Amino acid sequence: MFTVAIIGRPNVGKSTLFNRLVGKRLALVDDTPGVTRDRRSGDGKIGDIEFNIIDTAGLEVANVESLEGRMRAQTEAAIEEADICLFMIDARIGVTPPDEHFADMLRISGKPIIPVANKAEGKKGESGFYEMFSLGFGEPVPLSAEHGEGMADLYQAIRVIAEADKPEEPEFEPFPEDDDQTKGVFDDAFDPDAPAEEKPRGPLQLAVVGRPNVGKSTFVNHLLGEERLLTGPEAGITRDTISVDWVWQDNEIRLFDTAGMRRKAKVQEKLEKLSVSDSLRAIQFAQIVVVMLDATIPFEKQDLQIASLIAREGRGCVIALNKWDLIEDPDEALKELRIEAARLLPQMRGVPVVPISGLAGNGIDQLMKAVFEVYKTWNARISTAHLNRWLDGILNHHPPPAVSGRRIKLRYMTQAKTRPPTFFISCSRPDALPAAYERYLMNALRDDFGLMGIPLRLMMRKGDNPYANRAKRKH
Repeated sequence: MFTVAIIGRPNVGKSTLFNRLVGKRLALVDDTPGVTRDRRSGDGKIGDIEFNIIDTAGLEVANVESLEGRMRAQTEAAIEEADICLFMIDARIGVTPPDEHFADMLRISGKPIIPVANKAEGKKGESGFYEMFSLGFGEPVPLSAEHGEGMADLYQAIRVIAEADKPEEPEFEPFPEDDDQTKGVFDDAFDPDAPAEEKPRGPLQLAVVGRPNVGKSTFVNHLLGEERLLTGPEAGITRDTISVDWVWQDNEIRLFDTAGMRRKAKVQEKLEKLSVSDSLRAIQFAQIVVVMLDATIPFEKQDLQIASLIAREGRGCVIALNKWDLIEDPDEALKELRIEAARLLPQMRGVPVVPISGLAGNGIDQLMKAVFEVYKTWNARISTAHLNRWLDGILNHHPPPAVSGRRIKLRYMTQAKTRPPTFFISCSRPDALPAAYERYLMNALRDDFGLMGIPLRLMMRKGDNPYANRAKRKH
């Protein structure tokens, strides 16, 4: 599969075209120039052509060490990675000096270039379309990424280059009949008694969340071993949720780096609201979430709110204490912070708390081991027979209280689902059962079955034992 990168200065509509080609609203889109900062990739399709598509930050002339300069470095990396570059201008504005500057840069790269005049709907875009001929890339493709106009022309332009670069397939020469070469070649191709192949499991969906400037992107870059994500001293650099594939000890993982999440009262600008919404969506679709804290100022109110949100969404959670190399007495500090985590997050009692340094790479293996332990617990399933033996023991040791002179009966228990583990108990009077007794059952479940560090669901249902009639029929 070949790779296509969308290149251009800020606010020409690159992310809008990216979203249209992937068929989803993956990239944030806003009228504010420079919304996209990191390069984002996805599976694109136009007609019958499938490819990897990269959305890039708007090219700007800037100092190498500035934020804009670092964004440009990300775009240059995308150009290096691409097989085809879509060079986009705003047809309503026409060719500007920055467009000419970056056209020269693309020309030097030697990559196939498809000129694209976006926002070309109506008469306002005609002059910009004709101006683009002056860049020397051939006939531009006029389109409107927002309205989907001109996609057939874009398809033809991509198809011409893709087919020109496709390697020729060797002609197939079948074996002649009754030739000795064929004997035994396919005899063992199918064994009816061989065990069925295990269905491959998809990659672990792992989101990294936290307040702004706690080091999420630096941590992900260290995992990947490259400067894949934009980092720097400025708070709130990441805006889009960026997904990247990674392998740890033969385990496939899809990492989601998210924008920093501030308190709701402080989020005023529309763009930041979009970024936070993107981060919340990443939590909803993740399986395990790493909550990254600044070890020098841990367990701020916003950290606890993020952890509570993860518990409500039913996701597995691991707490990473970043910048641990700045702590003076690490052993004592870790002991205190683990006690603090147990006190502040009772809904996820036993959640792993792992010290790391995203910059130096310390603690990465310990963190990933904790992630997979939580993932295993999150998928735990306990047999109904085992649960009911456990419930009998609990009821004998500490039966539910009598309410209004009537004792509450818990008849049987079963696990309805995993991810997170969800349990149902048949109860004679669910509404009357005290919340304190439900918490007692929940804590006993955690302790006796080792369900630590994940949210649990325990639900009471009024009803008779469904196995009673089955037992009567047997007798």
